[in-house]
Amino acid sequence: MESFLSKFFPEVLRGMKSARRDAYCKYDNQWLTAFSSSLFIAGTLSSLVASRVARAVGRQAIMLLGGAMFLTGSIINAAAVNIAMLIIGRMLLGFGLGFTLQVQHGTQYDQGLSYRTVISHAVIFSVF
Repeated sequence: MESFLSKFFPEVLRGMKSARRDAYCKYDNQWLTAFSSSLFIAGTLSSLVASRVARAVGRQAIMLLGGAMFLTGSIINAAAVNIAMLIIGRMLLGFGLGFTLQVQHGTQYDQGLSYRTVISHAVIFSVF
């Protein structure tokens, strides 16, 4: 965690080491808050859009689109050199999760309870 903070949030790391701050103010940084919440905000907004898009293009296309967005977000986060890249990558992760989670229940219903359902639930619980 320290290497991540020193690269992207050095002021937070300095604040953590400061003896004047208490436990509640260690992570008081707007960029860190934006980084943390960008995935959830993007996931919520995209899930609102995904149901309408799924009706138009089908569930399979939405699952593929969501997977592609998640993969792209992962690549951007892995290659991030600044905070903007981190936030954009997290937003793409959120869009991918929002799209796939919106249609995954219908897809599971079509498949019935199988090993895919168990794997799908394992992935969902590991992400959240």
